[in-house]
Amino acid sequence: MNPSQPNLYVLYDGACPRCIKDRDNYSRIAGGHADGVNWFDITDQDEKLKAWGIEPFKALTELHVIIGECENVKKPRVVSELDAYIVLMQRVPILKPLAWLMGLKLVRPLLSNLYHKAVYRRLKCEGRL
Repeated sequence: MNPSQPNLYVLYDGACPRCIKDRDNYSRIAGGHADGVNWFDITDQDEKLKAWGIEPFKALTELHVIIGECENVKKPRVVSELDAYIVLMQRVPILKPLAWLMGLKLVRPLLSNLYHKAVYRRLKCEGRL
């Protein structure tokens, strides 16, 4: 880990096999660049999410990343949705070009729309929506 980079806390749905697979794939691809990336399962953590200022339904339907420390911090710095993916990908040299592409003004809305449709479809199929 680059000492100048803050720790990241990635909130993920531990009840979602796809989310677990995505977490594992990121860790594998990132290798040593994943140092300082911590994973937090949001399952049954509604009170903690609310304490951080994150709506539990939003945490379920969008990726959230807390930048810096989150313990004993009332309102941590949180990024969500595509911004969260971009923050994660920018840590890994091989993923930086993809992060840049995702941030383009013409690409971002399309990806956001596709991402939300896929998440809602998954939650509906699982009977959680």
